[in-house]
Amino acid sequence: MPASLPPAVASMTLLVAAVLVHDRDTDSVLLLQRGPRAKFGRGLWDLPVGKCDPGEPVTHAAVRELREETGLIADPKDLRLAHVLHAPLGAESPRGHRPAVAGGGFLTVLFTTHRWGGTPRNAEPHKHAEVRWFPRTALPQELVFSTDRLVERCLGGDPPAVTLHGWP
Repeated sequence: MPASLPPAVASMTLLVAAVLVHDRDTDSVLLLQRGPRAKFGRGLWDLPVGKCDPGEPVTHAAVRELREETGLIADPKDLRLAHVLHAPLGAESPRGHRPAVAGGGFLTVLFTTHRWGGTPRNAEPHKHAEVRWFPRTALPQELVFSTDRLVERCLGGDPPAVTLHGWP
């Protein structure tokens, strides 16, 4: 019997799920502001986002993170694939924020939903400073990555696509 190969941890990519919650009646989107103890992007606005747990489907991670961060309840069946973002660096990815270290970075699968239950609140005040609705046409300037372009791409009728952010 051949010996098993060691895990390819150095080349692994961290799987992340994000949810763009869009209120069609007001054409607003829900964003959260990263708090002073955030692992990255302190003070910047972002979509509800988080890592998949081992063995967890990405759609379940998306609704779990949405609930944990904002208190909103969504059904995985109501999520629509909107975009995929692949970046080589990121908090808790195999490379972290070290460009010289090998690794796959993180892959964020971004979903949209127009259906949810509950009232948004800052359910993780130790991580986030605020949760707030913003008109789609008046997003804050202090955003993680290109959240404004992702929002427009996801809600503007474009088909799902892939963004490579920070790769050479």
